[in-house]
Amino acid sequence: MDSESAAAPAARAPPFKQPFVIGVAGGTASGKTTVCNMIISQMHHERVVLVNQDSFYHSLSDEKLQKVHEYNFDHPDAFNTELLLSCMEKLKLGREVSIPGYDFKSHRSTEAACKVNPSDVIILEGILVLHDPRVRDLMNMKIFVDTGLLWSLSLCHSYSRILIYDLRGGFNGIPLKEAGTFKVCLNKFVKPSFDEFILPSKKFADVIIPRGGDNDVAIDLIVQHIHTKLGQHDLCKIYANLFVITSTFQIRGMHTLIRDVRTTKHDFVFYADRLIRMVVEHGLGHLPFSEKQITTPTGSVYTGVVFHRRLCGVSIIRSGESMENALRACCKGIKIGKILIHGEGNSGRQLIYEKLPADISSRHVFLLDPVLASGNSAVKAITLLLSKGVAEANIIFLNLIAAPQGIHAVCKRFPKMKIVTSEIDASLDENARVIPGMGEFGDRYFGTD
Repeated sequence: MDSESAAAPAARAPPFKQPFVIGVAGGTASGKTTVCNMIISQMHHERVVLVNQDSFYHSLSDEKLQKVHEYNFDHPDAFNTELLLSCMEKLKLGREVSIPGYDFKSHRSTEAACKVNPSDVIILEGILVLHDPRVRDLMNMKIFVDTGLLWSLSLCHSYSRILIYDLRGGFNGIPLKEAGTFKVCLNKFVKPSFDEFILPSKKFADVIIPRGGDNDVAIDLIVQHIHTKLGQHDLCKIYANLFVITSTFQIRGMHTLIRDVRTTKHDFVFYADRLIRMVVEHGLGHLPFSEKQITTPTGSVYTGVVFHRRLCGVSIIRSGESMENALRACCKGIKIGKILIHGEGNSGRQLIYEKLPADISSRHVFLLDPVLASGNSAVKAITLLLSKGVAEANIIFLNLIAAPQGIHAVCKRFPKMKIVTSEIDASLDENARVIPGMGEFGDRYFGTD
């Protein structure tokens, strides 16, 4: 190895991102597997793994095998839930796991376990995956496929000899010729378990899909939601009032330039202004609107929207003033207020100056500050706005970069207010500076460094 290679810094591994876990439950033959396969077929650019609850059936002892016709395979106790939890927790931590195999003829786990690698999306499918609260807590989305018990049972009856008899040597472990009639099997095991365990778990579902795999609209909406969540920062999954504009190579490139210590003031201002404009445009999209029909120059009718017009901007001096021009360019004649807050020690903040529109309580307010660090100044400014009568839900906080500590501080205290940012950074250092950050924004923007 030459000296140049030896001196090169080691490449950092990409930060671990927790997978998106989906639980899909429903009655026997309700179409759960079809729904799962339809979701997987539309996840073109993500790694997806399907885990079946059926893999976690308990192996039956010799004694139980002799009375297999009395064993209820649709009961929660039929599953090794502890092993299922262990496997799912490891997958969520990004670790490879071995999913057991299960032989439905011998009713025993097999030695041929399946190796499953960490993935972007994990789908856990089974009749009772929503029954145990510990399993539900692992999920980001819970789906119940609801085709109704009668429809499920009719499918069971139609395909019993082809599918269930061949796979399990009978239905629910009972050879059909010994069970008497198929109706006895359904009444003894399937319907009671459905009524007692499966159907009650429906109330825990985030999404209920009628008609199973025939419901293309529901599947499309689910896939869109998954794509949205996968593109979000993990904090967006925690706080519904946090919004990060979709990252592109253009945005990433501009962040590279404004964060570079060697970037000139001229270039810093140019690219910072471009990013600020994008954040402002995104923030405007969160205003309330009403539908409006207009006539175009061709004489056609166009149905559009009209946004709320009573707006104002409030900049936190002095860095926030860098965002005023972009707001004025997007909102003609908008009123601008100012707040000056002085830091006291590591956490204290003192209000030095404020000049706000007299009618600010009746307006939607864009609070402007390019960097959200500890959140102490933001909390002070938002508290002032609330004291002036501004509704919390009418405040939209715009910034370029935000630290997790600041997001926690603001979102927890003001859950109705929205934060719009272009990127979430890693953390704060011991001096409460955002890392990796971009330095003292005001000094670099106004040339006072």
